[in-house]
Amino acid sequence: MKKTSVFLLTAAVALAGTAIVYRAVNQAPDANLSADEATAQIFDDGGCVFCHTASPELPFYATFPLAETLITKDIEDGYKAFDIAPMLQALGEGTAPNEVDLAKVEKCIQDGTMPLMQYYLVHWGSSITSAKQEMLLSWVKEQREKFFPNPLAAEAFKNEPVRPIRDSISVDPRKVALGEALYHDVRLSGDGTISCATCHGIGTAGVDNKQYSEGIDGQKGGVNAPTSFNAAFNFVQFWDGRAATLAAQAGGPPLNPVEMGSASFEEISERLAADAAFSKAFCQVYPEGLSEATITDAIAEYEKTLLTPNSPFDRYLKGEADALTAEEQEGYSLFKSYNCATCHAGENMGGLSYELMGQRADYFKDREINAKSGLTDADNGRWAQTNVERDRYRFKTPTLRNVALTWPYYHDGSVQTLDEAVTMMARYQTGREMKPEEVTKVVGFLQTLTGEYKGQPLTNTNKR
Repeated sequence: MKKTSVFLLTAAVALAGTAIVYRAVNQAPDANLSADEATAQIFDDGGCVFCHTASPELPFYATFPLAETLITKDIEDGYKAFDIAPMLQALGEGTAPNEVDLAKVEKCIQDGTMPLMQYYLVHWGSSITSAKQEMLLSWVKEQREKFFPNPLAAEAFKNEPVRPIRDSISVDPRKVALGEALYHDVRLSGDGTISCATCHGIGTAGVDNKQYSEGIDGQKGGVNAPTSFNAAFNFVQFWDGRAATLAAQAGGPPLNPVEMGSASFEEISERLAADAAFSKAFCQVYPEGLSEATITDAIAEYEKTLLTPNSPFDRYLKGEADALTAEEQEGYSLFKSYNCATCHAGENMGGLSYELMGQRADYFKDREINAKSGLTDADNGRWAQTNVERDRYRFKTPTLRNVALTWPYYHDGSVQTLDEAVTMMARYQTGREMKPEEVTKVVGFLQTLTGEYKGQPLTNTNKR
């Protein structure tokens, strides 16, 4: 009896001691620190850099036989999902972080999924206590207010990961008129048959609804044509991000031998200059004359007007409570709970980051087995531009704006319906199987993202 009592007493003392030590090493940062300083300390105490940077300095035990296997896997998965280095750099410089990075940090803190249990059980100071959680969520909100103000949203929605589309972007109307004409001008192509609008039709929601667009001489490209609507909000252009601006993007297809097939912009300029009326009008706006720089600048200026504000979802965010049905609102909640809003964030609900296609399951392996479709150069994604292995199969996240009109889906155009696209994204990106009734609600929500163009609901003349 005495031995049992002593054992229980010893165990109780040990547990109490452990609790005291655990509490002592998990103190929140000093309240006198700035929000940026406190956040940086929490990230440091949490050991985020161990799993979310390219070349972390690992603890001594990382080479132990059992630990090495576990740690290597955690680092692989962590770095695939999120590279924290850009956020830490922005934090140190006081500059704007990426909206997607903010959304990812916010979601994992809300859900308590980071740090991993196997990490904080060894590194006690890394736990996210309620005080640390409050500090981090407050910092995320502060960053949004500072760098991504949301004046259009109702008060209840000002801190959402997504924002309503603004009504317009400041443009030069004279350049817009020229750009619109050039956007629809087949003289940009080598044989006079293809214009920008051929693959990015204004009447077809900025796409052509084909898996691969047809270029000069009937040749087909290797990726699905993304919509030109709201492209001004993308942080880069093309699936692999090879164009930094709208103008740079506009300069690509005309010289692509598969797409528009012109030999040079000098050749294009000569064709346009032969049109005396157009050349005169152009030189009145661009005294320097026709060139790659001026032609693409005009097209880019026009594309800045291809905005689709005032979707039902935007009106809901602005405070119009009945703009969405109860089921559509449930769909939005599911959209966030399945982490969709961590990548499809911001004004364009996408277009702000490169993300791995197949975060939790091997999309390309399954495609090869099920569709008997082998890999192509286009499937390499961002890697084609960087040759950095982490960028293989990583693509610029597409916008979800007007997504009900822009089928087929994914970079390879392999998915025809939103139901299938949503089901597959849950599986491949989150490792979860969405229930059919959940898919229905999320798809219902996605259909509320169709906005207005020139004051009228955007439509697509390509019927299903």
